[in-house]
Amino acid sequence: MDHDTNIGGASYRFPDTSHSAIIAAHSDSHEVRRTALETIVTAYWKPVYKYLRLKFQLSNEDAKDLTQAFFATLIEKHYLDSFDSTKGSFRTFLRTCLDRFAANQYKHDHRDKRGGEVQLMSLDFDVAEQELAQVAGSPTLSPEEHFQREWVRSLFMLATETLRQHYESQNRSIYFQLFELYDLNDNAAEEKLSYSSLAKQFSLTEQDVTNYLAAARRKFRQIVLDKLRELTANDDEFRAEARALLGWTKA
Repeated sequence: MDHDTNIGGASYRFPDTSHSAIIAAHSDSHEVRRTALETIVTAYWKPVYKYLRLKFQLSNEDAKDLTQAFFATLIEKHYLDSFDSTKGSFRTFLRTCLDRFAANQYKHDHRDKRGGEVQLMSLDFDVAEQELAQVAGSPTLSPEEHFQREWVRSLFMLATETLRQHYESQNRSIYFQLFELYDLNDNAAEEKLSYSSLAKQFSLTEQDVTNYLAAARRKFRQIVLDKLRELTANDDEFRAEARALLGWTKA
């Protein structure tokens, strides 16, 4: 049976409507701006923390402080106002800001934490450190490449959690369970599950498994693109990022 396992799908098209947190961060509304900035922090704090650990060889405590200080300063000083989407992606802009900020902080040995318009949410640095330990010492990727990879990882993790919450709210958790077991299980040491084995495990028909997985994949694609739209400033950047992320060559 030819199962659809491609995230992009055979004939998927970009969504026409969405909301950009990059644009919303410039809003005159405090509430809109706060929500937008929280969206940006949520997506980028892990890539920022791991990048600081790898590139600047900071201790985990110094990297924690600098991560918090970077986002607080980004918010307080309205650094996002200088972002020009015609000159590159937002991700590149943010990393450039981070390089400058880290170099300046390191030079002056200044680690003050700030408040700002948005109270930074509780960040689980312990989990980030555990993830980082899995790639520590790897000579194959530069800090910049790690930043890119961790941004993609963060985006997909956020989308996965949103998918889980979506199906739980609809009392259809089995859709997510099948998706998690079949599409998210990348342990090479374990034999790949089959649709028939999943059908037996959940007392379903194989056709049910096929249909549930197809629905979950479509929803996941939608969520990924929605979140990607939030983190890009215009259609050109969104389409370029989506093609690079999902491997599409045509809209």
